[in-house]
Amino acid sequence: MKRIFINKKWCLGCHLCEFNCAFANSGEKTMVSALKDKPVRPRIRIEESTDNPFAFSCRHCKEPLCVKSCVSGALHKEGGVVRIDYDKCIACFTCITVCPYGAITKDEDGIMRKCELCIGTTKGEPYCVAGCPNGAIVFEERE
Repeated sequence: MKRIFINKKWCLGCHLCEFNCAFANSGEKTMVSALKDKPVRPRIRIEESTDNPFAFSCRHCKEPLCVKSCVSGALHKEGGVVRIDYDKCIACFTCITVCPYGAITKDEDGIMRKCELCIGTTKGEPYCVAGCPNGAIVFEERE
């Protein structure tokens, strides 16, 4: 299965992946209408460090702890992708607690959010990958 990988040595820390992610998940038709004068709420996060920037994103684990611990059944795997059924989420935040990668966060609506690889929104690759000016984020299969 294809996943998002970050090449830290190429990451500039520009945060464009975050803006593209927030736009892709906004439901708006333009980036301006999605982000102007609004908080940016990406599902991938770039954290600055003294050495290199690094990205937090869902790893779509083979045996995801978040899916196993979801008491409402809101998280499930579909085609290798950990997906969310927002109608089932009860905002218990157990998934946030058990995720070893810090990839699940609380949404402004009080429910959780995470990367779902832009399934159904792009032509072949997630918006964060398509919008990375330096090619630091890739969408590929690896062992």
